[in-house]
Amino acid sequence: MPQPPSSRSQVPGFKVMEVLARVAELRASGRDVISLCAGEPSGGAPAPVSEAAAAIHGSGVPLTYTPALGIASLREAIAGHYRRWYGLDVDPRNVAVTTGSSGAFTLLFLTAFNPGDRVALAKPGYPAYRNILKALGIEVVEIACGHETRYQPTPELLDAAAEAHGPLAGVVLASPANPTGTMLDRAELTALADWCRTNDARLVSDEIYHGITYPEPGAADPAGVCSWELDRETIVISSFSKYWGMTGWRLGWALVPDSLIGAVDALASNVALCPPAPAQMAAVAAFSEESYAAGERFVAEFAATREALLARLPELGWGESAPADGAFYLYAELGEQMAGFADSAEYCTALLEAEGVALTPGSDFDDERGRQAVRLSFAASQADVLEAVERIIRFQAARRR
Repeated sequence: MPQPPSSRSQVPGFKVMEVLARVAELRASGRDVISLCAGEPSGGAPAPVSEAAAAIHGSGVPLTYTPALGIASLREAIAGHYRRWYGLDVDPRNVAVTTGSSGAFTLLFLTAFNPGDRVALAKPGYPAYRNILKALGIEVVEIACGHETRYQPTPELLDAAAEAHGPLAGVVLASPANPTGTMLDRAELTALADWCRTNDARLVSDEIYHGITYPEPGAADPAGVCSWELDRETIVISSFSKYWGMTGWRLGWALVPDSLIGAVDALASNVALCPPAPAQMAAVAAFSEESYAAGERFVAEFAATREALLARLPELGWGESAPADGAFYLYAELGEQMAGFADSAEYCTALLEAEGVALTPGSDFDDERGRQAVRLSFAASQADVLEAVERIIRFQAARRR
C-alpha cells in the first residue's frame, strides 16, 4: 500500500499558479489572454544584469558551488544598497543570499522559531508565509486586518491576539504588503517593533517591494522604512524579483542578526548548499547606476499605470478597496458584482473563460473575506491593464442583462 504524504505537507497550493496554468492552456489554444494575476514585472532584469549573465555564460568560467550565504562581492553590494537607500551601515557578514525570498523565509523561519511557537500574520496576506510556517510545525495566528487599520496589524491587535491564543514568538509584517499594497510609516513600524521587543517576539519584515512606492513629492522614507533602522534583532527579507524584475533568477536575501547568523549559515549549507552561482555573479550588476536608473523607470511606469487604473476604478463598480501605497496590486472586494457567483474564485474563472482576463481570487490571501475579493496586478503594461478593465466592464455588463 502506498505511503501517504506527511501531515506537514498538507498545505493548499498557491491559487495564482493554478490560474497561470489555465492562462497557458488558453494561450496555447490561440486565445488572447491578459494575465493580471501574477506579481511579475513585465520589463525583466535591467540590461547590465542580463549583459553580465551573457558574459558569464560565454566566458566558460566554471559555475561551481559558492559559499552557502553567497559570494562576497554580492553580499558587499547588498550592504552598499542599504547605505544608499537607508543610510544604514550593514556588515556584509550579516547578509545571507538565498534562493529567492522564498528560500529566505524557509531558512529564517527554521532558524528563528521552534515547532509549536505562535507566529502572527496579517490577513489578508501572502499565503506562503502561512503555509511555510505550518509545514514547519509552527502555529499560525492570523489577525484579521481591514480597512480601518489599512489592512496592517497594530499593537492593539497584537495584544488581542496574544490574549486569545497565548504569547507570540514572532510577527511577520510586509510593507508594502501583498496583496493590498499598503505600507507602514515610520511611526507605525516603530510601534510594532517596540511591541515585539517588549513581548520577546521576533519581528520578520518582508521588504521585497521596497522601492516600488508612490510617495508624494518630498515625503519621508520614499522607498519604505527598513526595520533594521529601528532594531537589528529583527529579520529583513528582500529579493531581486520585484524592483529589479528578476523573478525567474531565483535570488533573494536576508539581513540576519548576529545572534542567528551562525545557525543560518549551517542550515543553508545543508538545505540548499548555495544560491545559483550564475545568478549571484550577474546580480552584482543590479547595483550599478544604470540598473538603479532602470528600476526608477520601471517604477515610473507602474505609477502611471496605477493612476490610470484608479481613475477607471469607479467604472468597475467594485466594493471596498485597499489603498495601493506601494507594490503593483489593487486588492478590492467585488461588492454587488458578486451577484450570481458563489465566491470570487467562481467570478475569476468565469471572467477568464469569457473575456480572457486573469485575476487572482482573494481567497488565496484571506480564507474568509477574501472569498468576496480579487487581486489585480498592474505590473503588466498600461495598455494591457486598461484593455483588461474594458473587458471586465463588458463582462459585468453582460452578466446584468
